[in-house]
Amino acid sequence: MSLKIDPSERSRLKKMTQYELEGYSQGYQFIAGVDEAGRGPLAGPVVAAACILPKGLLIPKIDDSKKLTPEIRAELYTFLTNHSQIHFGIGIVSSLEIDQINIYQATHQAMRLAIQNLFQQPDYLLVDGKGFSHSSVSCLNIVKGDQFSQSIAAASIIAKETRDGLMIDFNGQWPQYGFDQHKGYGTPKHKEALSRHGPCPIHRMSFEPCALASLFSKN
Repeated sequence: MSLKIDPSERSRLKKMTQYELEGYSQGYQFIAGVDEAGRGPLAGPVVAAACILPKGLLIPKIDDSKKLTPEIRAELYTFLTNHSQIHFGIGIVSSLEIDQINIYQATHQAMRLAIQNLFQQPDYLLVDGKGFSHSSVSCLNIVKGDQFSQSIAAASIIAKETRDGLMIDFNGQWPQYGFDQHKGYGTPKHKEALSRHGPCPIHRMSFEPCALASLFSKN
């Protein structure tokens, strides 16, 4: 992947590193961006990633994972996960645990696991969304942070690609639902399969469409 950056892209990326630069100016050294993937689907785990980028690194094309084409997202994922100076951790919370503690708490649990799984422990966190806190690390919650912070955008890409890979694997076990295509989100095709076959073990039974499908499949 080429790191050559044209002037307009450099300007965009510098705006995406303002939160990181502010953290460095406050004396923090290891700033981790944190984001999740899979909060809304009807099936599968919620996956979070935490990512520490080296100071001064600008990564062309990086952005909120939802804005990227699958090809660019895959290219960035390969770059991020193979760079010797980039540290990342992943946290996964299963659909069963989502049902037990609710998706909001499960999302924060996945984030805490991702931070815990970093090889280099951070001293400051930039976290997508709101309401997250950490017992031992200072953090800043940023609404739509994956659009405004390069490190959060990096975490969003790692989380998304990791979760998509898991859902493709699950498709091998339950091909009737098409998890490799919709990744567990509530598309018309997924809802049709859910209605026809009932839920499988990775469906989130605390989500109304899965609960209703289970009820009708037993009648």
